[in-house]
Amino acid sequence: MAGVSDDQRDQTPAEPAPAVPTGPEPEPIRFFGTTWVDHDGGYGARRVGVAAGALVLAVISAFLLRFSYEGLEIGNVGAFLSISVVILFAIASSIAFVKTWESFSRRLPPSSDETALKGLKAIGFIGSLIAYFLRCFVEAPGEKLRRTEYERASVEFARRRGSRTGNPAARRPKRKK
Repeated sequence: MAGVSDDQRDQTPAEPAPAVPTGPEPEPIRFFGTTWVDHDGGYGARRVGVAAGALVLAVISAFLLRFSYEGLEIGNVGAFLSISVVILFAIASSIAFVKTWESFSRRLPPSSDETALKGLKAIGFIGSLIAYFLRCFVEAPGEKLRRTEYERASVEFARRRGSRTGNPAARRPKRKK
């Protein structure tokens, strides 16, 4: 290394100082990111877009299911199977709607019950789409739950940060009784 003195060679670039924690980070919501915190960054347009998208997908899906049902009718599979398919999709859609709606207001435990219902919720996807559509009229789906958790975490962070005063190494040891 010609032209470089010993002093310059021994110097390493300074590492950035560790970031001072500013508080808890908000959890992003699908399709909204963290715009739900301050309702900025096109939050209103995103709500309209998600609601419209969910409604359009639900209508398209209903037409596809209707065409599938007509295929069963053309195939002449019998009344029992045709009625069973309609009942299956109706029950699956209602269960998917209820479970999706519940997930907007409370955290569901990752229990075996929820994983067992994944297939049923996939069959009843129209119910989930309708739940998204209806929830967008009120808020971003899951916003109230995440806002409550975020505000609780912010209060806890402020309480913990506020109780730390001074240098703990400079404190006098407690007297023994």
